[in-house]
Amino acid sequence: MLPKFSNPRAIQDYLDGLAYNTTEQTFCPRDVVLQQKAHCMDGAVFAATALESIGHPPRLVDLRAVDDDDHVIAVFRENGLWGAVAKSNTTTLRYRDPAYRSIRELALSYFPVYFNVAGEMSLYEYSRPFSLRKYRGKHLVAEDVAYIGLDLDKTVHYPIVSKQQLKSMRIAPQHLIDACFAGADPDGLYKK
Repeated sequence: MLPKFSNPRAIQDYLDGLAYNTTEQTFCPRDVVLQQKAHCMDGAVFAATALESIGHPPRLVDLRAVDDDDHVIAVFRENGLWGAVAKSNTTTLRYRDPAYRSIRELALSYFPVYFNVAGEMSLYEYSRPFSLRKYRGKHLVAEDVAYIGLDLDKTVHYPIVSKQQLKSMRIAPQHLIDACFAGADPDGLYKK
């Protein structure tokens, strides 16, 4: 069903080669392979499942945003340090090497490059790791796995900054906005 992967980087390379899913449907891992596309949620479920196939627990972390899309990443640990695999319509919200001592540190690595199309900083919370094992494999072939996102959204989230603090932060410089959204599918970008 899933391609064979040897490490988290290979999973990221696979996700980077897929088109961006601009539909409302959240594909299960099987359908990600069949459709050859994914957005952040179906990409994260795929990545967590692929990580489990190489010996990592299948865990997701939600990065919650204001006036922007939330982002979901699949997290893993190597040598006691956290890393992430992620599908994104932007260039800056994808893979993180396992170099972070905590989930908070990992979430903070996304903070300076997490902004909406207007350049407004938007990341303000992150969740604790959320295990896919509770679904007992149901998520592998379900027609739509949006229910995982609903469950993930209900988990405990921790603040990075307040929504008020975000409003007082500077707008990202244009060169960073251009780099972040280079190659993005406009149909998949957040619209106010």
